[in-house]
Amino acid sequence: MARRENPEINAGSMADIAFLLLIFFLVTTTMNVDSGISKKLSEKPPADYVPPIIKEKNIFEVNLNFRNELQVEGERMEIKDLKDAAIAFIDNGGGEGKIEEGVKTGPCTYCKGEKSESSSDHPNKAIISVLSDRGTEYGVYLKVQNELLRAYTELRNRLSKERYGISFDELEESYKDDRNNVALQKKVDDIKNSYPQIISDAEPTSSGN
Repeated sequence: MARRENPEINAGSMADIAFLLLIFFLVTTTMNVDSGISKKLSEKPPADYVPPIIKEKNIFEVNLNFRNELQVEGERMEIKDLKDAAIAFIDNGGGEGKIEEGVKTGPCTYCKGEKSESSSDHPNKAIISVLSDRGTEYGVYLKVQNELLRAYTELRNRLSKERYGISFDELEESYKDDRNNVALQKKVDDIKNSYPQIISDAEPTSSGN
């Protein structure tokens, strides 16, 4: 019986098919992009710059150690509780109006905090200091920063609704669509100046400290 030979497979177009599949997967595959926080770095101060004296009660200390444990004002805290704690600090409004460096500062008339003498005097004096460790996970650091930003967002939205009947998010979005609108710009600046976002990131400590 004659031996039957297997028919040959024409592989001439296999390279073209593989190339087309490669292009298809490159076009349709989504790439993971690392998330981050957009921040504007301050300019380098002049050589003769003298930093102002800051009261300890106007500083809100947020610490993250190498075990990803959160401490706020020296006390352990869960990240989910950070936003409310930051709001209480920023919105305290404990200042009664004093003359500092020749400038009279009045009390915060729009703050709804407890007005505690042991907490911040005014939102424009409230500084949040974040100290992390080099061993802190970046994802945990981002969660902490996000909660702090949420605190400012909530306060700005509340004040914007009280003054202009619209949330700050909507107000800012309207201004982005109409940059030449002076009235909108004044409203946006008013809310930002009322609750300035003052978050200071200190140099990370070494693991184990």
